[in-house]
Amino acid sequence: MHNEKRKKLLITGNEAIAEGAIQAGCTFYSGYPITPQNELPVYMARRMPQAAGIFIQAESELAAINMVFGASAAGARAMTSSSSPGISLKQEGISYIAGAQLPAVIVNVMRGGPGLGNIWPSQSDYFQATRSGGHGDYHCLVLAPSTVQESFDYMFLAFDLADQYRSPVMILSDGMLGQMMEPIVVKSKIQNPKSKIKKPWVLSGCKGRKPNIAKSFYMRQGDLEKFNLALQEKYLRIQKIEQRWESANLSGARIILVAYGTMGRAVKSAVDTLRKKGKKVGFIRPITLWPFPKKAFTYNLSPNTHYLVVEMSYGQMFEDVKLAVDGKAKVEFLGRAGGGIPTEEEIIKTALSLKL
Repeated sequence: MHNEKRKKLLITGNEAIAEGAIQAGCTFYSGYPITPQNELPVYMARRMPQAAGIFIQAESELAAINMVFGASAAGARAMTSSSSPGISLKQEGISYIAGAQLPAVIVNVMRGGPGLGNIWPSQSDYFQATRSGGHGDYHCLVLAPSTVQESFDYMFLAFDLADQYRSPVMILSDGMLGQMMEPIVVKSKIQNPKSKIKKPWVLSGCKGRKPNIAKSFYMRQGDLEKFNLALQEKYLRIQKIEQRWESANLSGARIILVAYGTMGRAVKSAVDTLRKKGKKVGFIRPITLWPFPKKAFTYNLSPNTHYLVVEMSYGQMFEDVKLAVDGKAKVEFLGRAGGGIPTEEEIIKTALSLKL
C-alpha cells in the first residue's frame, strides 16, 4: 500500500459539492443561478473546463434539467443544482429522468419558503424530496450531508448510487451548510470500482446492435403498469440495502434526539451537554432521507422513551419518525422555519421539559 497524498482546503459547502462532483467523475453540469447556491455553478464554470467536462448555464431551470436528461442518456455523469423554487421548476424533468431510468444527481441547497421566501436556511423541502415532488410513482434517493466534508464525500456516493440503480439521486443541503466554510480533506481522483459500471443502455449510436431508447412513454394498455411494477421492485431493493444513518448513545437512552443535515450538528452538541448533566440521551441522524432509515429506530421502543425530532421546518421528517416508531414510543417535535434555526439552548430546554 502507498500513502495517498492528501491536501486540505478551506472551502464552502457549495464549493465542496462542486469539487466532490468533479472528483467523482462528473462530466456534465447544467444549471441556472439562484441564491443561496450560486457559489456552486460559479465554481463549476471555472473547474469543469479544467477537468475536461462541460458546463452550461441554461436559460432556465426547465432547460437545465432536460439537458441533464440528454447528457445522461448519452452516458455522461450528469448533474444540476438549484435552490427550493428552482427545484420545484425541475420536477417534471426529474420525473422524466426517473421514468426513463437514467442516472442523475440533483442538488438542492434549501432556502426559506413557501413561494419566493428568502435566502435563509430551511429544511422545508423534505416532503418534496422524499415524496418525489413530480408526478407518477417514482422515488429519488436522497442524501443529507451535515458538514462541508460530507458535502464533498457524499458526491461520490451520489453518482455511484445513480449509476447502480439508474435513478436520480438528490443531495439535500441548505443555505447555512452551503455558505459555511470548513477545512476538508480532498482525495484526488478517487478510483471507485462502482464508477466503472457498464452502461449498455446508453444512446451511443446503434451501428452493429439494436437501438437503445430512453423513454418514459408507454402507449399500449398494460405496458406502463408492468414498467411501474418493475420500478417498485427496484425501490424495494433500495429500501432494504441503502438505509444509512449515524447514531450514538442509544443503549439505555430515555431521550433520543433526531435531526438531519445542519440540525444534526446542533443536536450532537446538545446531546454532549445533556450527557454531561447525567441525562440518558442519545441521537440518530438520518443520512438517507429516502430510503428513510427505519432500521435505526428498532431500539428503545417503549412508552418510557421519548424521541425528539428537531427540524428547520414545521414537522416533515417528524412524520417519518412517527411511522418508524409505529406508536411504540413517544415522539415530540421542535421546529422553526422561514430562516428560524432551533438553537442548542432551545433543544436542551425542550429535552429537559419532557415528562419521563
